[in-house]
Amino acid sequence: MSRFVLPLRVYYEDTDASGVVYHANYLRFFERARTEWLRALGLGQERLMRDLGIAFTVANLEIDFRAPARLDDALEIRTEVQQIRRASIVFEQTLFRAGEPTLLARARVRIGCVGSADFRPAPLPEPLEQAIARWRDAAQIQPNGIG
Repeated sequence: MSRFVLPLRVYYEDTDASGVVYHANYLRFFERARTEWLRALGLGQERLMRDLGIAFTVANLEIDFRAPARLDDALEIRTEVQQIRRASIVFEQTLFRAGEPTLLARARVRIGCVGSADFRPAPLPEPLEQAIARWRDAAQIQPNGIG
């Protein structure tokens, strides 16, 4: 299965008073990885809204916290597509310290595709389905850089 990997660094602003990543920031990290995955496919969020008239909204989210990420940790977020439906995509995302096997957090996220004008459910557009199919055929894609 194809996997998108995003490197990330933990900054002071991501942590609580004890130097541990605040729980809500894991959601931001996972969101950033899905956004960079789309960008790596050549279909950034802005293009999807402007050219294809769609946006994504989180329909369901489950997250398991296993071990804390800490200030200055180099992290690796792995994103895999688990299921594609007519108007949604289910992702499994995992977070590790770079180069280490210990799982820090795991999320299962169902993203709904909606019309950007009315936010009503919309089918995944063909260019997105084609880009995902090409990605699944590839062994792995990487982001252009941290940003």
